[in-house]
Amino acid sequence: MTTAVQLFHSLPPIASLPTATVPAAKSSAGTRNQPASFHVVCASRKSRDDDYHATLKALNSKGRFPRKSLGQHYMLNPEINEQLARAANVEEGDVVLEIGPGTGSLTNVLINSGATVLAIEKDPHMVDLVRERFETTDKFKVLQEDFVKCHIRSHISPILESRKALNVSLIRAKVVSNLPFNISTDVIKLLLPMGDTFSEVVLLLQEETAVRLVESSLRTSEYRPINVFVNFYSEPEYNFRVPRTNFFPQPNVDAAVVTFRLKQAPDYPSVASTKSFFSMVHSAFNGKRKMLRRSLQHICPSNEIERALGDAGLPTTSRPEELTLDDFVKLYNMIAKV
Repeated sequence: MTTAVQLFHSLPPIASLPTATVPAAKSSAGTRNQPASFHVVCASRKSRDDDYHATLKALNSKGRFPRKSLGQHYMLNPEINEQLARAANVEEGDVVLEIGPGTGSLTNVLINSGATVLAIEKDPHMVDLVRERFETTDKFKVLQEDFVKCHIRSHISPILESRKALNVSLIRAKVVSNLPFNISTDVIKLLLPMGDTFSEVVLLLQEETAVRLVESSLRTSEYRPINVFVNFYSEPEYNFRVPRTNFFPQPNVDAAVVTFRLKQAPDYPSVASTKSFFSMVHSAFNGKRKMLRRSLQHICPSNEIERALGDAGLPTTSRPEELTLDDFVKLYNMIAKV
């Protein structure tokens, strides 16, 4: 049986870790053209070595080993952490929520950028580790909770209110996280409707998930209700790819960083009820190969669905994978008038 120590000794030296790949931008026609305007920030060799070895030392302390059940894959390349912070434009005075701080390598970059960090960590051993690591700073607080079950608004609001009391101009916080892949969709669903609290959400996700959320095209099997949800509440942007060899333990897939710039309520598409709107969207995709006049007939008769489609300027034979967010909004509002 391979021990944790043997695995640590088998890790590559810091100099051999690959850097992130910046994608080419897409034109309106869907073809790649000029490189995206994202600037790579490289840490000094000494800081890279220090953070790399600090991460390994922290993980190896007390015989700790990443837990597969928690989706723990720790970042070994501090340059990626620097780029995550830059993607969110983290600067002096910011309040940043970090989900799953692990050993605190990204946390350290955020604090050094001038941010106050609230971290949510499920693993009690990691909570103790980062609490000890940052015990000398007043810019860090960690809570032992399962993020998908916690009431994050109640934790972040007092911090923002305290800033207002000090006449600090900060209005909303940011989210910057290297997420466990197995909770990414749940986290996105929780955070994106919180535009009143967060200005932007920068997440390191499984690359396939990142591409699907940002670049899924109409009339493809990758276009799903989550795409409508993401665009309803945010403006997503694919930042850069992160090769799997930058993690310990190494996952089976590459990762990528995505920025979601959150809309505030006045900027949401106009619908009477977001709950009933997304219920309609999910119903539409439950019969993905069906025409909408059939998949939505539990809402109202097929002939009324056809009339609503026509009034929305859509073919009466439309299927869900053919509709944009704006199309779904128009259809929902037409059905609401029936």
